[in-house]
Amino acid sequence: MRNRVEVRSDNDVEKASVSDVQAPSYRVDSSREPNYGATTEILPQGPLRRLVDSFKRDENQSVTPRGAIGADGRVYDPKNAALATATTALHRNLKARHLQMIAIGGSIGTGLFIASGKALNTGGPASIVIAFSLIGVMLYCTIQALGEMAVVFPVAGSFSAYSTRFLNPSWGFAMGWNYALQWLVVLPLEIIGASITINFWDEQRHYPHAIFITVFLVLITSINLFGVKGYGEAEFVFAIIKIIAVIGYIIMGIILNIGGGPNEGYIGGKYWSNPGAFNNGFKGLCSVFVTAAFAFAGTELVGLAAAETANPRKALPTACKQVFWRITLFYIVSLLIVGLLVPYDDPRLLQSGSANSAASPFVISIQNAGIEILPSIMNVVILVAVLSVGNSSIFGSSRTLAALAEQGLGPNCLRYVDRKGRPLVAIGVASSMGFLAYIADSNVEGEVLSWLLALSGLSSIFTWGSICLAHIRFRAAWKFQDRPLADLPFLSQPGVVGSWIGFGFNVIILVAQFWTGAFPVGYEEMGVSGQVKNFFLAYLAAPVILLFFIGHKIYTKGIWYIPIDKIDLDTGRRDLNTKELVLEEQAERKSWPKWKKIYKLFC
Repeated sequence: MRNRVEVRSDNDVEKASVSDVQAPSYRVDSSREPNYGATTEILPQGPLRRLVDSFKRDENQSVTPRGAIGADGRVYDPKNAALATATTALHRNLKARHLQMIAIGGSIGTGLFIASGKALNTGGPASIVIAFSLIGVMLYCTIQALGEMAVVFPVAGSFSAYSTRFLNPSWGFAMGWNYALQWLVVLPLEIIGASITINFWDEQRHYPHAIFITVFLVLITSINLFGVKGYGEAEFVFAIIKIIAVIGYIIMGIILNIGGGPNEGYIGGKYWSNPGAFNNGFKGLCSVFVTAAFAFAGTELVGLAAAETANPRKALPTACKQVFWRITLFYIVSLLIVGLLVPYDDPRLLQSGSANSAASPFVISIQNAGIEILPSIMNVVILVAVLSVGNSSIFGSSRTLAALAEQGLGPNCLRYVDRKGRPLVAIGVASSMGFLAYIADSNVEGEVLSWLLALSGLSSIFTWGSICLAHIRFRAAWKFQDRPLADLPFLSQPGVVGSWIGFGFNVIILVAQFWTGAFPVGYEEMGVSGQVKNFFLAYLAAPVILLFFIGHKIYTKGIWYIPIDKIDLDTGRRDLNTKELVLEEQAERKSWPKWKKIYKLFC
């Protein structure tokens, strides 16, 4: 007799057969204990079957249903939404090394390597250093605040979920879709950037961009289909390449500046005198702020990755501290070197556009030095950086879309998570946006790129401001409920004051961008229609966010803000015995050598 039984093991369902099942026999001289002779045979699955099964929905994970639905289907339940993102089926496969590399070099891309050229031309070298330094201070405070919340609530969707929980459900809806749209449009932009970077070697345009777009789109999508571990490993490799390249460039730049290059002698600060340190005055400085914000976009992915990190309590604080070094070394120092080697009136900088590597001040400075092989190497690094940001765009948008669906703020189909922890439908939606990249071979390429970029231009500013404000409200609720700060596993180093500083900086940037958008440099020659177009190209994200916010508010008829006494600090909170953990860490620190104590203080 052969019977078929099912044996469930974690996420896989295997078929087993029971053969030769015998009735229990009893020995005469025994205490009449049964002797079973059953044999279980496990039928192995082939690789193809395992691959197909891995894409099936994870039925063993319980994801909380959407918020309580009333008679009109419009009632939103914040507590159920918070629980849904806390019990996500996403796998926690990211390790500390993945998170640290995402923090240090994850979003170093076209903003630093290419768009900084336009910023140099618009504001001058001093404006770049000032703007990037101020944005760096703001972002350091923001990431510290995000780290504090993400260790306590490592939930899917991260910052949009925090806006929903601590600020307002409608604002959380707007921030979630704002962030998703930001990364959705970044994917085609970065793929086009990668294809145009190839033009550095294919000057005669023998090959259409569509060939390279197809290769890059398949590559980026394939990486994300390997799950969060595939994303983490890819970003680990990409970040190492970018970090080595930036450090190498800084060393080379110092040598070139003091006269070690083959073409020029000692340069020093002559370009800060002629043509000068500033261009277009205060308005030029304000114009650089948005470029700096675009360059830093993606730093907050550390918080988004917390939901898929094995031990966010240990990995996140270290990653958040390392953001400081990334800001200081890879942005401010490298751009200071660029400003010393390239004058802001270099005509090649006018070849603006987020995708044109010929406008990269990094490449221009190497070409000026007369070093033949290095421009090609630098373009390879730019190509890797562009693909890295494209890879992050699918990760960021797919996780945000899945989290919105789990909170009841998006289509239910986006909640689909397979047995390998991949939000497949969300990944498919994000990847499909890459088809917009095929406009690279059309006559309207520049126009479409400009409007796509306009959608994502200010998105990061709103995201960062919301993170700071959510942290302020989180701390206020924590204090209102008489909870000691010692119960928090990780405290933001600048604290609530830092969050107020970060929030204030974001408001100032929005005001500055409004001014430079409405009255840009040279607006007198644009005419009324040119000014209107320029304003919406610079400020399009703001009305889109307001449309999401007001539309959701009208549809749900919800409250305008969540009172302090109603903020939920328990649902989805990771239970950690903080006091015991701190004592263990203090005992561990005592055994560290002095160099490690100093290193851990900053890293």
